[in-house]
Amino acid sequence: MPESITPEPDPAAGPTEWITGVGPTVGVRPWADEHPDRTPDDPRLDPNLVAEGDRRNVVDEYRYFSREAIIADLDTRRHDFHVAIENWAHDANIGTVVRTANAFLAAEVHIVGRRRWNRRGAMVTDRYQHLRHHESIDDLIVWAHENDLVVVAVDNTPGASRLETVELPRRCVLLFGQEGPGVSDQAQETAAMTVSIAQFGSTRSINAGVAAGIVMHRWISDHADLDQAW
Repeated sequence: MPESITPEPDPAAGPTEWITGVGPTVGVRPWADEHPDRTPDDPRLDPNLVAEGDRRNVVDEYRYFSREAIIADLDTRRHDFHVAIENWAHDANIGTVVRTANAFLAAEVHIVGRRRWNRRGAMVTDRYQHLRHHESIDDLIVWAHENDLVVVAVDNTPGASRLETVELPRRCVLLFGQEGPGVSDQAQETAAMTVSIAQFGSTRSINAGVAAGIVMHRWISDHADLDQAW
């Protein structure tokens, strides 16, 4: 059975916040310094962040909010698409896919195959993004059918529909393969449709993390309320 993933601390997971040591410091100072004439009485605020300042990689709307409060607000606005990525060889692109899914407010990110994945590219956005693990493609397909979601594989294989000329289903799972081999044969055989991204250069494929961003943005263009964007 698929199960939600609670990320565990990982010393190799990469930076915990958007702190590079280059350029001005990101974030805000303690509340008393930023808002000397206002009382921090919003129950969504985190007392520690109010006292110490907020240097997290979050939009200004969520400054000083607790992690739980941010997730609760995001949950009121999440979109109808899910993202799944096969993880048979510890693909380093998964972190990037998670980060992009968070930016486009995907309902969930599904990791298919190996449970552990490289979180470095996620830049801690996995703290705010719902994650779910599936042991196999069959498990993912069953879960999708049970939740009335169309599985759309993304790969530049013969017979695939042009992403640029189709409208993605509103309720869907966008399924990506790992860098190199792409979507597995089993995934393509069981997906309801496969779409490809138009390319014009010499390489046979583009980076999996980049491809995921392109396809998610296509869904946004088709279905999202752009007035709700930051």
